[in-house]
Amino acid sequence: MLVVLDAVGISTLEYLLSKYDGKVKLPNLSKMGLGGLLAPAYAKRLGKADGKSYALRLEQASASADSVIGHREMAGIVDHRTYNLFPEGFRADYIAELERRIGRKTMFNKMAGGMEAIELNAAEHARTGRPIVYASKCDPLIQLAMDESVIPVREQHKIADTAFALAMEMKIPVTRAIARAYVRTPQGEIARTPNRHDAVLPMEGRTLLDMLYEKGVWTVAVGKTSELVNTVYNEKIKLTKPEFIDPALKLRFVHPKGKDTNPFSVQGIINALNAARAVYRPHGTFIFANLVDTDSLYGHTRDVAGALKSLEEFDRELPLLEKHMADGDLLMLTADHGMAHRSDYGYHNREPLALLARVKGKKGLGGLKPPSGKTLADTGYLAAQMFGCEKEFASAGELGRFFRG
Repeated sequence: MLVVLDAVGISTLEYLLSKYDGKVKLPNLSKMGLGGLLAPAYAKRLGKADGKSYALRLEQASASADSVIGHREMAGIVDHRTYNLFPEGFRADYIAELERRIGRKTMFNKMAGGMEAIELNAAEHARTGRPIVYASKCDPLIQLAMDESVIPVREQHKIADTAFALAMEMKIPVTRAIARAYVRTPQGEIARTPNRHDAVLPMEGRTLLDMLYEKGVWTVAVGKTSELVNTVYNEKIKLTKPEFIDPALKLRFVHPKGKDTNPFSVQGIINALNAARAVYRPHGTFIFANLVDTDSLYGHTRDVAGALKSLEEFDRELPLLEKHMADGDLLMLTADHGMAHRSDYGYHNREPLALLARVKGKKGLGGLKPPSGKTLADTGYLAAQMFGCEKEFASAGELGRFFRG
């Protein structure tokens, strides 16, 4: 199982700790060795490692700090391309053709934060039915915000797919087009929903997921991983309704207004773990999960206390996840990029990343060979060893130069 704590890079975590004077409770991540990867001033605020896990600082090999790029590097694809931001919005000819193809006029077409763009334009969107088009402040992507009561979710997804396909035709350097679904709550507040949809760059290479799928390993995507690494999966789990969260698990929404999506993903992980035990899968299961709140909910908004509280909640749930694992199962935790908190916004950052791993019931990696690449692909290499395809993975694409010897 590979769990991605979105945007929790090492430098990011050190920054969060530097800006927060209260006590931070991360006992389980500390036992896995997180503190040993931080500068001493921050390490002393965490507990000591229990010596039963493997901890390593990774450096991203790919050129851009982006969720698509980071997750794909874990799966074995290194991308040296750089992608553009669009401070002036998108080209007029692109917008005109997009409007023709989707059969709707659009509005706004400026660079803005997600909630900023929605709040500025929600009333006009509701009146006209025009999607709110905006450029991200930190990601090379096209965003289209739409109220679910104005434009149905299925149409929203089709609009995002059309926007991305057109960008590829016109050679606009983006990694995604995102339909940002939202609703107005009974209290009149705007709330983004889990019904977002990412139209993503096509895969350009053979990934760990392809190798495992072909070997008969049951591959499971939890959260948005199947949209970021958009290749073959046996199962995709993306829960969006609270009634599907088992009350007995005592998962908690830590945001004061309940905007978290991590509880849905944790429930999805537990569902996948339970199925791995209950369903006959002779070649095993690989679970690839993303917990996004530390990026989308607290990172871009520069909410230091919120980000740490979200991380503390995951730490509290970590023993619950391990309880549902069997002896010999491999658990890996990492991040896809960092988050630089600047004066106006939180920006994705290319920085050192932590890899925490352990095999349940054994010490450290339990006989697995430590990876030598020290890139995000190390996570894929460890998973490949579990299923006997490490040589194939290590020689795929340009990975051979990272895994020599």
